[in-house]
Amino acid sequence: MADTAAANRKPRRGQARRDWEALCRALLLPRLIEERMLLLIRQGRLAKWFSGYGQEAVAVGATAALRPEDWILPTHRNLGVWTTRGVPLKPLFCQLMGRAGGFTKGRDRTFHFGLLEKRIVGMISHMGAMLPVACGLGLAERLRGEKAVALAFSGDGATREGDFHEAVNLAAVWKLPVIFLIENNLYGLSTPVNEAIPTKDIADAAAAYAIPGVIVDGNDLMAVIEAVEKAADRARRGRGPTLIEAKTFRMRGHEEASGTKYVPKELLEQWARKDPIARFTRFLVEHSHLTEERIDAIRGELAEEILTAAEYALAQPVTESTLEAETAGVFAPSPAWTPAAVDAPRRELRFVDAVSEGLRQAMERDERVLLLGQDIAEYGGVFKVTQGFLERFGKERVRNTPIIESGAAGAALGLALAGWKPVLEIQYADFLSCAFNQIANNIATTHYRWGAEVNVTIRAPYGGSIGAGPFHSQSNEAWFCHVPGLKVVVPATPEDAKGLLLAAIADPNPVLFLEHKYLYRAVRGEVPEPAYEVPLGKVRIAREGRDATIVAWGLAVHWALEEAAWFEEHGKSLEVVDLRTLVPWDREAVLASLDKTSRLLVVHEAPRTAGFGAEIAAEIAEAGFELLDAPPVRVAGLDTPIPFSKSLEAEIYSARSRLRGALERLLAY
Repeated sequence: MADTAAANRKPRRGQARRDWEALCRALLLPRLIEERMLLLIRQGRLAKWFSGYGQEAVAVGATAALRPEDWILPTHRNLGVWTTRGVPLKPLFCQLMGRAGGFTKGRDRTFHFGLLEKRIVGMISHMGAMLPVACGLGLAERLRGEKAVALAFSGDGATREGDFHEAVNLAAVWKLPVIFLIENNLYGLSTPVNEAIPTKDIADAAAAYAIPGVIVDGNDLMAVIEAVEKAADRARRGRGPTLIEAKTFRMRGHEEASGTKYVPKELLEQWARKDPIARFTRFLVEHSHLTEERIDAIRGELAEEILTAAEYALAQPVTESTLEAETAGVFAPSPAWTPAAVDAPRRELRFVDAVSEGLRQAMERDERVLLLGQDIAEYGGVFKVTQGFLERFGKERVRNTPIIESGAAGAALGLALAGWKPVLEIQYADFLSCAFNQIANNIATTHYRWGAEVNVTIRAPYGGSIGAGPFHSQSNEAWFCHVPGLKVVVPATPEDAKGLLLAAIADPNPVLFLEHKYLYRAVRGEVPEPAYEVPLGKVRIAREGRDATIVAWGLAVHWALEEAAWFEEHGKSLEVVDLRTLVPWDREAVLASLDKTSRLLVVHEAPRTAGFGAEIAAEIAEAGFELLDAPPVRVAGLDTPIPFSKSLEAEIYSARSRLRGALERLLAY
């Protein structure tokens, strides 16, 4: 069973040295802001507020217990984290009220942002998503040899999410300096915790991961401080994570408009008697030098500061921007690329060896590059891309993860926010679905929302033609091309595989790097020996032509080249454009090719409906209609799962089987 920290206490040895007035200010400040926000709602001057009224001791106590260099990942009821860390009130109020001068420029609300200079990384709306990020931040500090810890807040409801268990498991296995602090306020939105969780104490979950589970009275400021201090000390000594459950209560609605009619009146009355502000002020009067008069004076001083900041924020205009600024905000600026020298020595490599060499050279030239993934260390990865890396770079930089795609992706985000350049291998691209939330809603949106660079590269073997069936053969690039903030790269040759991978790792933005499994050992090519980069977002003209343009990527480029060679023998000249990068894609280069040929065919391995070829065809039809002598043509996989049978895949499912006929119709139009 979990340990229980005492709720009522007298000062212990060492507490006499605490700055009681500072703690008093820290606890009063978020409560007084709450009261001001509730007043503004009643006045009709504020539309929405997520209240942490009654829970202030958890956020303030945890933050007060930590050092300035420690990371904190708060949720939307942890206003006390921001105020205790000294975030200036005027821009904070602008942020909370959606006015100009806020931290996200109007791109996200409330606490959905971070301040790296304050070591705060804010939340996204998806519960539990930030817990694996704390693992990455904790790992980053350990790799640096620092003693900083990462504390992640979570509500009771989020402990039902998979990310909670993936994060706790990862932290326990790697003995990371992480504290998981659960605020059990007895309700989700309106569902009581006893209808969502089968155990009385959530902290009991710690036993399953062989880490300490601590229960603390979340309305007792000093109890929270002592519990977090103890957990932080344990983490700093290299003994791993702690799970703390703070028992508390939310006195207001999930958000103010939802109210509390679903809460029994006697429960509200019971917890009102345990109010953390009243309890701590009584404690101060009894056990410190502070008097009731001095506490009232502090309250008055803070109320004036809050009134000034709130009125300042309300006087600011609503956030405005431009189309250009918002578009530019999606990605951080890319560095200047280093192309291969013209006279660089070359030798023939298989596709898989080119990927491996690019990865190795990236690690050699930048010690911040490290690898995460299933079976990538001793085993060398399922496709042996990282074979020998463990011996070359060591276990700290070549890290086997448990089977936790979402947890590993979240940890990669944490590492990136702390200045590392993680490369995450997803064993098969089919399993990217398990990490979709982290990739699409967390990793990809971070730079746009609050400006942080997110240097995460996600490598994923994809595609069919190997007889692997529905769950190991998917070409799922279109899922991710619809995600603003994520670059999607698909090389077709060994030379591009190496150069594009080096560019992806150097880019300060998240990149999904898709490597076709069939090409790994089926394709060879000349590759420059030194490190070089192939610019992201630029096509390669794989073959010049005049009668039609074929746009393709990955394995489909080789299909297109085979057909172009066949048609050349029959008097037709086809241009093959290897897109290489799908997001952002080189629209101008495709239009330039179309200006020569006047006919367009897009071919890809993925299913036809909503495949990325539809985006290219639609864009070209809209932007280049006057250049066309025929309607754009799409050739794609069948709208079915990929069959296990190689013959069914090749003869019925595959776009390859329909490509020649489609080209003949296009040329004859």
